[in-house]
Amino acid sequence: MKILLLVNPHASSVTPRTQVVIQKALAADHEVGLASTNRRGHASRLANDAVANGYDVVAVLGGDGTLNETVNGIAGSSVALAPLPGGSTNVFARSISLPEDPVEAAAMLLETLATGKTRRIGLGQVNGRYFLFHAGVGYDAAVVAQVERRAGLKRYANHALFTYAAVDAWLRHYDRSNPRFTVHYPDGETIDSMFSIFLNQDPYTYWGARPFTVAPAATLDHALSVVSLRSLRAIKLLRTAASALGFGRPVDAHRHVHSCDNIASAIVTSDTPFPYQLDGDYLGETQRLEFQHVPDMLTLAMPE
Repeated sequence: MKILLLVNPHASSVTPRTQVVIQKALAADHEVGLASTNRRGHASRLANDAVANGYDVVAVLGGDGTLNETVNGIAGSSVALAPLPGGSTNVFARSISLPEDPVEAAAMLLETLATGKTRRIGLGQVNGRYFLFHAGVGYDAAVVAQVERRAGLKRYANHALFTYAAVDAWLRHYDRSNPRFTVHYPDGETIDSMFSIFLNQDPYTYWGARPFTVAPAATLDHALSVVSLRSLRAIKLLRTAASALGFGRPVDAHRHVHSCDNIASAIVTSDTPFPYQLDGDYLGETQRLEFQHVPDMLTLAMPE
């Protein structure tokens, strides 16, 4: 089997030693090529080249952002994606039960390839760009923007950095006074929202070892789940976070939360620009987003 090991050397958990160990392990039974990213968007081009050059698998040693770029390079092809956790949180890799240690994940990948266990999954898409596990609109995108401003600290202060960014965004970088945008559903329903998450897979993220569960019905076997918060008042936000961490009632039991599952499409609009992010990558501000679920778009190598 022909495998491209695509590495983001700047990802939080990637070290030269880890890269060498994984490359040698993969090369024991497979033809392995190596490519490293050196700028934003580079992984998409490298992944697209892998499709053109006849690779069977792209194994990604990097974080969720590198996975997102890779997906946008191979979506619609027969080339399989194999995540190897190398970022700060590794949401997608953990959501499909891969170990956090990338060397252990590589060993599991080899077992998966030996048995030929792959599956086709659907992807989320917004304004022509794919996302693998979630898209965030509003407040969480403002948080991601603050994290990216201090990206050099992710290797050393991951959870502390995200906590600081969440508080900083809430206090200084996001207007909490009025709904920022409206979510339009195909059946005509509209929801005025401060913060919405479109999920292709749950959990939304992790806090240490604990999953941050906002839409239990969101799986790779169905269309999108959408969770919207109508209020960002501190007490409501904290109660929602506690629910997502497994304390108290479910997230969708809160009156300020609107949730729906198996959504094939939706449109988000506003008279003023709002921020958004895909798979943890901040993409700026816009006034209109068109979401859809696109089935059967990606081959995924994953453990049973």
